[in-house]
Amino acid sequence: MRQIFLDTETTGLSADAGDRIVEIGCIEMVNRRLTGRTLHHYINPERASHPDAQKVHGLTEQFLSDKPRFAELAEEITEFLAGAEVIIHNAAFDVGFLDAEFRRAGKGPTAQLVDKITDSLLMAREMFPGKANSLDALCRRLEVDNSHRELHGALLDAGLLSEVYIRLTRGQETLVIDEHGPSQGADSASGPADFSAFVLPVIAPTADECAAHDKLLGDLDKASGGKTIWRQAMPA
Repeated sequence: MRQIFLDTETTGLSADAGDRIVEIGCIEMVNRRLTGRTLHHYINPERASHPDAQKVHGLTEQFLSDKPRFAELAEEITEFLAGAEVIIHNAAFDVGFLDAEFRRAGKGPTAQLVDKITDSLLMAREMFPGKANSLDALCRRLEVDNSHRELHGALLDAGLLSEVYIRLTRGQETLVIDEHGPSQGADSASGPADFSAFVLPVIAPTADECAAHDKLLGDLDKASGGKTIWRQAMPA
């Protein structure tokens, strides 16, 4: 399974109003392991950034003036994304900008270029209803170190998103870059671990622990507006 974690920085908030992408960052993962392959470009948007947007990403008009335009990078970007599941935090925002840039470059929309688009923000909202689910908030909640994130940067944020995604999907605790690329063929894959020799003790909860658990479930149910599945499935 090939996945791409993607983030963009832009001149403003509205692709429909003519705002453009100024930076794109992508990180590749295959079979839940980072491969070390990335795509990262600063892009000349051919317009100035809104002052509030520039405060977020720190990319000045002067710095971007000699960078390639999106149309010059469109082929490379589409080749990198082709056939992958693309994971984006608040996907509607980034995809809106990508679609506008691809359209100017004579390409199809993002959804036609990739296998699937996954919005990690929607995943987080389902897992943590009623909580803050920005990338920074998820980093704090899931113990992903983002102390080096003073300004938003597309490649940096894509890397943080990959760590957050692994924790959201409970696959492993850290990401390991495979310097030799993904494994080839069935013979090189590791088989499942054999835990048959282990006898795991079953420890019954105390009354206080049961009460605390019931309170936590009640709080989650209240935060979701009564939409938690386990409450609906409980016998009356």
